[in-house]
Amino acid sequence: MQVQGLLLLLALILLAGTAEAGKNKKEKAKKDGSECEDWRWGPCVPNSKDCGLGYREGTCKDESRKLKCKIPCNWKKKFGADCKYKFESWGGCSAQTGVKTRSGILKKALYNAQCEEIVYVTKPCSSKIKSKSKAKKGKGKD
Repeated sequence: MQVQGLLLLLALILLAGTAEAGKNKKEKAKKDGSECEDWRWGPCVPNSKDCGLGYREGTCKDESRKLKCKIPCNWKKKFGADCKYKFESWGGCSAQTGVKTRSGILKKALYNAQCEEIVYVTKPCSSKIKSKSKAKKGKGKD
């Protein structure tokens, strides 16, 4: 019976410790942050070139703040790094234009970004024909 009591006491101590840790994080956020809840964020501006580490500026009432951000170097510049899309498969190759097309539907707009609901992308048709089946080695030998 004493073992069960000790286990219960230990569980309560651990539970109280995690509750305190959660409070500390919330208090720290209030201390570092502000009471303002309606932040408007600008686009991520890279420190150099057009991708990599950078910052975004935000404003709320009379306050302003800068956040660190990162623009992946393979992002679609046309759509912006803060607009996330779900793309369909590539369509067939157009003989007239020599390009393939696919569309993307907006999945998420980060930091209040102004994003188009549907976007279209194209790429040149591949001149190479990829084989879909590879030779299987070691099978079928008797």
